[in-house]
Amino acid sequence: MTLSVYLAGEIHTDWREQITGACAGLDIAFSGPVTDHAASDDCGVAILGAEADKFWHDHKGAKLNAVRTRRAIAGADVVVVRFGEQYKQWNAAFDAGFAAALGKSLIVLHGPDHAHALKEVDAAALAVAATPAQVAEVLRYVMTGELPR
Repeated sequence: MTLSVYLAGEIHTDWREQITGACAGLDIAFSGPVTDHAASDDCGVAILGAEADKFWHDHKGAKLNAVRTRRAIAGADVVVVRFGEQYKQWNAAFDAGFAAALGKSLIVLHGPDHAHALKEVDAAALAVAATPAQVAEVLRYVMTGELPR
């Protein structure tokens, strides 16, 4: 049976590609948000019309992105949420909370510098990983029951 995994969070590094590459050959269907930052920001005004006020510009985009995100998280078996080093990803925290509220299996990915700030998010997770390789090993274990070699 195919495992559905939603990869949420930070969009500035290649962590998604690291996980999907390391999981090649496993029956996993990966999905995620729009990672083209400009497209994600501008989708609302591109589809629904321009806004003079940046607040309403962002508001439209956030709502359209929420349609994608809510559907994807609701349909996922596992949600992986990455918190990057450079930016405060409020959207990632929201995605983690939404996934937890839906009872989704949650894997959180972040470095040690974020451990204190994310302690409540980490407490809701079934696994807290420090590297994309660890996430891939968790998913491999879930799919095969095998320990890393």
